[in-house]
Amino acid sequence: MGDVATAGPGGDWAERAFEAMAPVYDDFTAHYKYEFWTAQLLEVLEREGLRGARRLLDVGCGTGKSFLPMLARGWEVLGCDISTSMLELARQKVGGSVHLEIADMRQMPMFGEFDLVWALDDAINYLLSVGELERALRGMRDNLAPSGLLLFDVNELLVYRAYYAESIEVERDGRRLVCQGNATGDVAPGSICEFSCFEMQSAGELDREKDGRSQVSIHRQRHFSEAEIVAAIERAGLESLSVYGQSTDGIPRQPLNDSIHTKAVYVARAV
Repeated sequence: MGDVATAGPGGDWAERAFEAMAPVYDDFTAHYKYEFWTAQLLEVLEREGLRGARRLLDVGCGTGKSFLPMLARGWEVLGCDISTSMLELARQKVGGSVHLEIADMRQMPMFGEFDLVWALDDAINYLLSVGELERALRGMRDNLAPSGLLLFDVNELLVYRAYYAESIEVERDGRRLVCQGNATGDVAPGSICEFSCFEMQSAGELDREKDGRSQVSIHRQRHFSEAEIVAAIERAGLESLSVYGQSTDGIPRQPLNDSIHTKAVYVARAV
């Protein structure tokens, strides 16, 4: 699994994946503890000098789960996402209290100056090359206030060697969603991996005929090493302030250890 070209239809993997998954996304992520996790991230940001008027640009905001706790804390939020359907679900939750925009993070518009720009839930991993990563980071930098901070998380190799190499089932409100990865336990750094999501229509195993399940979406992600990310941060006109490792408990800790951490969390600021 190496790097692949993303021009043309291949470059729209994220949009197609989340347009298809939007109706089941909130069910699939119902167990995520956003209130707790975002509180942990704010503690990290405050240690790194977060200050200002409490304006957040949430890049890849999806159905709004990542910014709803920030609204409750009194933040002003602008959310953007590549998926129209995901944003419509977010709009149903917040009405007109949040400005929501369609945007591809590879071609970020100038939305304003924000005290905090973040991209959560491994949105960065849907970028399939270092060049796309650099362009996205440059666009986020351009939306930072002079003293603003950028935070984003990425999946570590453990995720691709485990989650992307197995089948996972989620059942909620009578719906059964199965995600099946195509990776193996020896995924190399910089690899691109996929998983497919199916909604089960009736009882059955994954190896049965397709008439028992309907495909919801296909997700493609790239692993980025710490060295690649730090170099891209610098080329994008940012200064890397810190990197944290995070396991499934949702608590960022230092140092990053890719043998035990499922995520890495990066904090940067404009040079």
